[in-house]
Amino acid sequence: MPIELKMPALSPTMEEGTLAKWLVKEGDSVSSGDLLAEIETDKATMEFEAVDEGVITKLLVAEGTDGVKVGTVIAMIAGDDDDAAPAPKAAPAAPKVEAAAPPPPPPPAAVPVIAAPAPVASSSDERVKASPLARRIAAERSVDLSQLSGTGPNGRIVKYDVEAAMGGAPAAPATASAAPQAAAAPKPAPVAAIETDIPHEVVKLSNMRKTIARRLTESKQQVPHIYLTVDVRLDALLKLRSELNASLESRGVKLSVNDMLVKALALSLIQVPKCNVSFAGDTMLQYSRADISVAVSVPTGLITPIVKGADGKTLSAISTEIGELAGRAKEGKLQPHEYQGGTASISNMGMMGIKQFEAVINPPQGMILAIGAGEKRPYIVDDALAIATVMSATGSFDHRAIDGADGAELMKVFKELVEKPLGLVA
Repeated sequence: MPIELKMPALSPTMEEGTLAKWLVKEGDSVSSGDLLAEIETDKATMEFEAVDEGVITKLLVAEGTDGVKVGTVIAMIAGDDDDAAPAPKAAPAAPKVEAAAPPPPPPPAAVPVIAAPAPVASSSDERVKASPLARRIAAERSVDLSQLSGTGPNGRIVKYDVEAAMGGAPAAPATASAAPQAAAAPKPAPVAAIETDIPHEVVKLSNMRKTIARRLTESKQQVPHIYLTVDVRLDALLKLRSELNASLESRGVKLSVNDMLVKALALSLIQVPKCNVSFAGDTMLQYSRADISVAVSVPTGLITPIVKGADGKTLSAISTEIGELAGRAKEGKLQPHEYQGGTASISNMGMMGIKQFEAVINPPQGMILAIGAGEKRPYIVDDALAIATVMSATGSFDHRAIDGADGAELMKVFKELVEKPLGLVA
């Protein structure tokens, strides 16, 4: 029977996407693993691969269509047992009507059904449905396919599902546990259209901008934030950075202050494990490693690629990884497992001259560190007034999971590591 190709959920936060480009046309034969389309999600533009063999009989959604809900049928494929020629025509989304005739009511069949991804296996199907590429990756990485739910057509497990299981695992339990709470939260009232005679242009929100607006609104409404600020002297760290860069120059590595602060936050979370947590309803997840999400500004908004296990990596490795991730983030080429998860975040606006700010927590994480600019200030050094390079750092903590005293302990440890930075290279 004909196979329905549905808009996939390419990330846990994706509810709709933009079909940016078709890579096939009607009449093309496709095999499992072939690229079918480029889909713009809330975070990146990703390639969508085929999981079945057959002939493309109908493309039901045009290139450039945005707001396509997850689960909407976007194309039809004729399988081996089907006749590819007489594919049923889908009713057009917006039929043209003569000016004199009233528009006919849309037929029921034209309404796309929004369906949740089907389970991988059922009592009537004992074989796990998965694409060959997904099977190969799962075998290489020892991932049990029977424990995964597929987001491909007919519940088929695809490459994304396996990669998400490998890379997004730390955040998944918290997200799942918090889902009932999020569902129960009242939906915000729609914003009324603004009427104004001020000259303006209407700018359409990107999928990323919509997701940022929704998630940060939910965070401020549902997460009780507590803010703790410390002033940190940077002179010793700047001196060590200069010395390290002189020795790393031959390797093409140049450390930034932010690279060193990422390592300092990671080590602080390991030393104060009560802050390396996520709130998950009736439970908390306490992590044994520090995966640091680093806020990166991109043309369409903000994304947070993750330095996994930053507490155990060298400064040069962190610097190289952040540079590579930030570059691909700005190109929209990050894979879901590279920006989903993380145990805490860091946002640095010091290079923009911002003295101090309070960042919004990125759920389900329990904290985020906001870094201000380093500047020359009067400072007490060895009981005498002197001039020192000082920055303000503010931690935002989820007070459901982290008490003020524990947050204060984390900020104290972070300050000590930055002011005595040899601990970053020990």
